[in-house]
Amino acid sequence: MMERTLLVIKPDAVKRGIVGEILQRVENMGFVIKAAKLVQVDEKLGEAHYPNSEEWKRNVGVRTIEDCEKYGMDLMENMGTTDPIEIGNLVKKWNVYYLCSGPVFAFVLEGLNAVERLRSLVGHTVPTKAAPGTIRGDYSLDSAILANMNKRCILNLVHASGTVEEAKDEINLWFKKEEILN
Repeated sequence: MMERTLLVIKPDAVKRGIVGEILQRVENMGFVIKAAKLVQVDEKLGEAHYPNSEEWKRNVGVRTIEDCEKYGMDLMENMGTTDPIEIGNLVKKWNVYYLCSGPVFAFVLEGLNAVERLRSLVGHTVPTKAAPGTIRGDYSLDSAILANMNKRCILNLVHASGTVEEAKDEINLWFKKEEILN
């Protein structure tokens, strides 16, 4: 099934100069670039990119709490709260700040089962959990605990849409119809 998905190469990858290596891996998997642009993300786009639902914030908050507990971090000292939704709000703020901190490359990619295959290629969102052979597993230098200790988001190099519906929404957010080639 042919699908389209969004790939965003984030500021940490752009700054490190590994955009070409990431794109080579994407193209080697047979993805076709249908749109591409270098973007300096503004706060409006950054805010819109990350979900604002209570469910998303709770899930992010719970995962952050679990990471803090796993590594013996004092949650109140490091996060200032134990409420998962408040923590999710904080993590979203960090994510938006980082996405806006430098240029990103955004791509619309097309291919068979594009969403699932691209997610497999980029690897787990938390780089220390990403398998070798994935983009995050091979190139990322960060961890959730280091990010939490420094009160910032995880520097995980790329964003890839998680579902077909999310891909459609994100492509519409990042690209105008006339920017996408058929």
